[in-house]
Amino acid sequence: MLSRNRLVRWSFVVSAAALVILSLPGSVAAQSPTPFSPNSPAAITMRNLMVVILWIAAAVFVVVEGLLIYSVWRYRVRPGEAGPLPKQIHGNTPIEIAWTTAPALVLVVVFVFTVRSMGAVASAPPTDLYVKVIGHQWWWEFQYPDLGIVTAGDLHVPVGKPVQFEITSGDVIHSFWSPELFGKTDAIPGRLNHSWVKVDRPGMFLGLCAEFCGTQHAQMRFRVIADSPEDFQTWVQNQQQPAAEPTTQLAQQGKQVFLSNACIGCHTIAGTPAQGKVGPDLTHFGSRTLIAAGALFNAPEDLTRWLRNPQEVKPGTLMPNLNLSETTIDQLVAYLESLK
Repeated sequence: MLSRNRLVRWSFVVSAAALVILSLPGSVAAQSPTPFSPNSPAAITMRNLMVVILWIAAAVFVVVEGLLIYSVWRYRVRPGEAGPLPKQIHGNTPIEIAWTTAPALVLVVVFVFTVRSMGAVASAPPTDLYVKVIGHQWWWEFQYPDLGIVTAGDLHVPVGKPVQFEITSGDVIHSFWSPELFGKTDAIPGRLNHSWVKVDRPGMFLGLCAEFCGTQHAQMRFRVIADSPEDFQTWVQNQQQPAAEPTTQLAQQGKQVFLSNACIGCHTIAGTPAQGKVGPDLTHFGSRTLIAAGALFNAPEDLTRWLRNPQEVKPGTLMPNLNLSETTIDQLVAYLESLK
């Protein structure tokens, strides 16, 4: 049987551990995306609901564990006091009513907060900016149908303006989620689901697939880039232009290589014969921040690594190892990075 001092020490350890766990969401917010660091009205509503439920659950935990520890300590068998069992009784109506009523009232409170939050999140404000989100194994495609823009990996939105999402999939079920901006929405083949966001401040926010979708599920990320209205209009105007013509000899050679090889069967570059639809549109590849849905950053050295052997970087990806020479890779890197 635990001594009193040991019981007090263990109670302190358990309480300290609980406080550490409760403080984790705030402490890791700077390193990774978390719903506890919201940057949109919908995300704030969801965060507030989670906080309410978290504290209710913490209170229930403290009460239940406190009663358990008290009962173990109060009714323990003390040395030299072993004897017959205490009087056995069947039930206690007042206590049974209490422990039935109290959880019911707690659940009613949770239900009210949940329904109110669901209504607020589901009520999308009117907007004229729509983005079709298509999940692929393993990357995200973003189409702006009213603007004539198709991109991948980077989702640009204007600060302070609602954006409606139409979400689907080109292969298996995915889930579209940016923890700091909006909740999870399934991307299902043959079906359109809807979500929305209105970002409060300029910045870059991580998004990911929240539904296991194959071997590279963990490498299916995207970035939400919230631009000021002026910067967003500049981005739109740039994206609406055809692909830039290469200006260096190395980039010109890269264009010839691209258009004369298997690249054109999978990728589109506007203004060229390359009109493939299997992989991402590369018209403005050089302006993006990610390669292969976040497996690499968009930098010449990372692009070189990707072209040398995509299967080594992201096993199972649809892009095969084309066994390109180092010279050909340098030419392609120069061309693709020039597509701003």
